Amino acid sequence: MNPLRRSFLKLFGGAALSLPVQAFAQPIRILPDGDTVKPASIAGQPSPELHRMLGAVVPGPAMTQGALSSIWLEAPEGRPPAQILTLDEARAASALTVTERAQASVPELIADNRGKSYVLLLAGEILIGGKQNRVLREDLLLPPLSGPRNIGVYCVEQGRWNEGRKDFESRSSVVQPSVRSEVIGKSPQSRIWSGVAAASRDLRAPSPTGSYQAIYDKPEVRAHLDTATRRLDPAVVPRAIGAAIFVGARFAGVDCFDSPGLFAREWPKLLRAYALDAYGGAPGWDETAARKRVEVLVRGAVRAEGSLRGNAGVGQLFEFGVERSRGAALLFEGAVIHLAIL
Repeated sequence: MNPLRRSFLKLFGGAALSLPVQAFAQPIRILPDGDTVKPASIAGQPSPELHRMLGAVVPGPAMTQGALSSIWLEAPEGRPPAQILTLDEARAASALTVTERAQASVPELIADNRGKSYVLLLAGEILIGGKQNRVLREDLLLPPLSGPRNIGVYCVEQGRWNEGRKDFESRSSVVQPSVRSEVIGKSPQSRIWSGVAAASRDLRAPSPTGSYQAIYDKPEVRAHLDTATRRLDPAVVPRAIGAAIFVGARFAGVDCFDSPGLFAREWPKLLRAYALDAYGGAPGWDETAARKRVEVLVRGAVRAEGSLRGNAGVGQLFEFGVERSRGAALLFEGAVIHLAIL
């Protein structure tokens, strides 16, 4: 048996990802424009769902492209995958609309899933349009036929407040890990603006309106992303449900999903965001040290106590800290739909 696999099985008592097969059914809440969900938060407890997921995870092969390195995270086959669309898939199918509120507000938008599948929105995804571009504040799982729901956002275009278009589109863009960490940490808006400004300077992508999307639109950055992400394709690891990413020797983040299929569909935009942090960087990672870091992070996340709360979608968010990093797991019906550690 692989020594790393043996150590993980010993660490978690041989736990396996054994999640019940359940229909995705939960009462639908229709939120009229102007109402805000403020669910109670339960603090100081671990997450059994996160324990089950990470107890089954085994670090797999490693791949490197330039300054960017990935350790794939594999898990045995669990329950049948849920019928979940990504934000981009739902927009392409005309199932999801995201618009300004009737009385436009910087920290809130209205999302409406008019389709028959669940739609997963990820913290850090950029929405283009409205009075200014925004970024999603937290993971949301919108149920079928959700009705209009208020969703929390940050501004990532400080210099504009005019309505070019009332609705929002997605260009498969996610803010880079340093900014996404501030997002999931519920930092003040000023910290998000500072992160956007720093990213624009570092990548030499100024924008007259301070738009983060201008970074992705810069030709040199696009060329870098194409090169940096070329080899890091999870298709070569069919059981991969996630990845731990390093930029040089520095840990950048972990993203894991409910199934290999959902991971493969969400991964390209997350990988491009990680690659932004590798712009101008040089190789220099130590695979042995990186694997040890992943093992410590996983062990810490399993034992972490955090807060549990609902939001405008279905399910609950488990938010925690581990090894100087921030973590957030979206839980639904006994499963972890998405885990991020940044």
